[in-house]
Amino acid sequence: MLRVGLTGGIGSGKSTVSAQLASLGAVVVDADVVAREVVEPGTPGLAAVVERFGTGVLTDDGTLDRPALGRLVFGDPDALRDLERITHPAIWARTEQLVAAAPADAVVVHDMPLLVEKRMGAQYHLVVVVGAGEQTRLSRLVDERGMPEDDARARIVAQADDDARRAAADVWLDNEGTVPALRAAVLRLWHERLEPFEANLRHGIRSRLAHPTLAPPDPTWPAQAKRLLARLRHAVGDVAVTFDHIGSTAVPNLVAKDVVDLQLGVRSLEDADDPHFVDAMAAAGFVRLPGEWHDNGGDGTTWPKRFHGSCDPGRVAHVHVREVGSPGWEWALVFRDWLRADAEERDAYAAMKTSLAGRVATTDRYAEAKEPWFEAAGARARAWAAASGWQPPEVTGQ
Repeated sequence: MLRVGLTGGIGSGKSTVSAQLASLGAVVVDADVVAREVVEPGTPGLAAVVERFGTGVLTDDGTLDRPALGRLVFGDPDALRDLERITHPAIWARTEQLVAAAPADAVVVHDMPLLVEKRMGAQYHLVVVVGAGEQTRLSRLVDERGMPEDDARARIVAQADDDARRAAADVWLDNEGTVPALRAAVLRLWHERLEPFEANLRHGIRSRLAHPTLAPPDPTWPAQAKRLLARLRHAVGDVAVTFDHIGSTAVPNLVAKDVVDLQLGVRSLEDADDPHFVDAMAAAGFVRLPGEWHDNGGDGTTWPKRFHGSCDPGRVAHVHVREVGSPGWEWALVFRDWLRADAEERDAYAAMKTSLAGRVATTDRYAEAKEPWFEAAGARARAWAAASGWQPPEVTGQ
């Protein structure tokens, strides 16, 4: 199944998006609904809350008086921690139960208001953020919900800001406009990305570019890579000991195919061949490609690696798995840092790529055509590394 995290600030329109996705066939797990379920009358959760905070948090009919409880924990970190220790285990257990009950081909949307604040993005295949400016959200809360302005401002300030949300977002649904416009955007997202992503994930199909078209430098490439690397780290744990953004999209101001290249460093390629590693990568959305994969060493040697591709049709990504300290692992880092440091070499590489992209028809032919330039550039890059005192990043835990 495809796991999607959905979030947005109060008044952003997240509920509209959640309802639209449910109408399209998504299985929506609403964190607020679950949080209420686990403290309904007769539940162990409500009993524990009453034991800790007293009967004053109950209404006359025995249900939880949420405003009264909120007054007790608001501004009291110790009380809030106690409440979370009571409710969070029950919330996560119920959430896992609901997700496990979804069909194998489901798109499961976890409607989670505090996804960004809790740094949960790595747990999903994709994070969708519904965005609207602070003034827009304030107007909605005051004019449409009747919330006092001071309360609305306090609620907004207490949440993550837009910079943090944008950093977490694989998809940003702008909701400064009308509800019909937002629903149209959700419909496009469903048909163009979520449905094909789920099918690719289920069938083990990687996404790829059909043509070697170069894109202008995108300042968001590093942030995209950071999110992908966090998912990989969450998936494989300490089986991999290094996680790096490599290739052209890791070099500022460099034209590149819109493909994010990532490198995982493992102690041994045997670790990368372990079925548990392969399955974990696939479950996270990075399918293993069959066959023997290697890089050309430039001196007649080959450098073995393992290769995985992202199933996300909206973000083509390649994952190169290499042994830490191996020539291929080190070269990927040297080459990236050399181009970052030397603008003249970076410009020469860009000119070569631009020329090739206009003459070759496929990405495979494009990669082959670059090999002579790489062979010549290898000596220059290594000379730069020696002169600058470059060292590979320190690896801990080996």
